[in-house]
This record gives sequence, structure tokens and C-alpha cells, in this order.
Amino acid sequence: MSIRKSTSDRIFDVINALLLIGVVIITLYPLLYVGFASVSDPARISAWRGILWYPLGFTTKAYQVVFQNPFILIGYRNTLFYVIVGTAANMLMTTLGAYTLSRQNVMWKRPISLLIVFTLFFSGGLIPSFLLVAKTLDWIDNPLAVIVPGLINTFNLLVLRTAFEAVPPSLEEAARIDGANDFTILFRVIVPLSLPSIAVVTLFYAVGHWNAFFSALIYFRNVELFPLQLILRQILITNDTQNMTAGTSSGDVEAIATTIKYAIIIVATVPILCIYPFLQRYFVKGVLVGGVKE
Repeated sequence: MSIRKSTSDRIFDVINALLLIGVVIITLYPLLYVGFASVSDPARISAWRGILWYPLGFTTKAYQVVFQNPFILIGYRNTLFYVIVGTAANMLMTTLGAYTLSRQNVMWKRPISLLIVFTLFFSGGLIPSFLLVAKTLDWIDNPLAVIVPGLINTFNLLVLRTAFEAVPPSLEEAARIDGANDFTILFRVIVPLSLPSIAVVTLFYAVGHWNAFFSALIYFRNVELFPLQLILRQILITNDTQNMTAGTSSGDVEAIATTIKYAIIIVATVPILCIYPFLQRYFVKGVLVGGVKE
């Protein structure tokens, strides 16, 4: 039997829908503006002042210039390596640590957990970290310098620990009766039942590696190791577009440089945005789909 909504409920629904539409527009418009500007005519977009609802003309010259720049391709290659290898290492170590802390019979579990939580509020700082990585380990111009120091994020570790603790103990007991060891229980029982949390933590790590540039800025001297974000920093912040506008008439350099910057932002943003649709379904699933309910 359907329930008839009152007038106040209908007014609330309308206002709520309008507010959400407004939030979507405010959130989405900057990306649309950059996208429209990146395919607009350079001369027209450089002279445009105001809201942009559609491309001013249409040209892909900025994207052609971007992908002809070898440093952009080098940055893409390096960033993909750091994202794939770094995220895999992050998830392996974080999963092992979360499983250990989620078990009830672990010796000194509480003191260890308190020490880990302590790192959320206090750290050694930049200078000790640099001395450790650069001087003691001698990892200057070494990819390990941007992967190993952040191997486990404390917040993500606590998220996974909480998810693993929610798995019914009876499942673990049944697995042990069947002869399973800890690794079998973790990867064949705990992890499949915690996929929503694992997907979210994986996304956090992947986005962190994709956007990271500060560690590379400190520890890398060789441009062949620069991630994409560091290449973009040189182009966008230091306004280094001269080598990308070679062969362009002097009057058009400033205009094409503007569209190049917009194209670079799209090139660096769209790939990581494409990951969200594949992980979104895990955000709304329960942690224990198909599990034993006690």
C-alpha cells in the first residue's frame, strides 16, 4: 500500500533535490570549464572573460602538443609504475598488519595499537625523514624513496582492522577446523568478506600515489624518474611552456600556452576519475554479504 506524501514532505523533496543539483553544478562546473577551454580556439579562449558553457570553436591542437612532449609521457609511465607497484605494496603490508591487530590472541596487542595510533598525531618531521632516506639509506634518485616511507598509512590500517574485526569468529574457527593456516584464513576468508573496505582503502592509496609529488621533488634529481604531477608542477606553476610551443608564431604563444595548461589538467585528472565507477559498487555493499550472522 502506497503512502501519500504530505505537502511538507513534497516541499522538502523539492528543496533537497534543488540543493543537491546545486552542489553537483558547483562541483562539476570547474572540470567542465577546463574541459571546454582545453578544446577551444586558443585566441578566443585567451580573450574570454566570464562563464564558459561550451567550447569556443573546437580544436585538439593543445592535446597534440601535450602528447608530443616526451616529458608528459615519461611522467605518465613513472606515475603508473608508482601507482601500481606502490598500491600493491601498500595493500599487502596494510592487510597483513590489519589482520594481525584484529586477532584476539595477539601478544601485546593493545600497546602496539597505541603506538600505531600515536603516529597519527606525531611524526619525526621532514628533516629526520630526509636524513633517513637520503643519507642513511642513500635512496636519492631511487623509486623506493617514494614507495617505502609511506608503505603503511595509519588511518587505512585502522579502517581495515575494524573491517576484519567485524568478520564473525565462527568463520575463522570453521576454517581452522578444516586445517587452514593464518594466510589461508586471511586471503580466502577475511579478505573476500571485506572487499568493500579493501576497495576503499585501495582507492585511497592509488589516489595518494597519483597525486603525490612532494617526495619526488625532494628525493629525485633525474627527470627520467619524475612522476606526472611533478612534470605538471614545472609546467603549470613555473609557467614552463616555451619548449611546448616551439614552431608557434610569437603572437599565438601566449594563447596556445593557456589551452596547453587546460589540456594538461584534463590529461592528469581523467585517468584517476575513471577508476571510481569500477569501485563505486563496493561503497554501498555490506561488509558481510553472505557471511554468518550471529
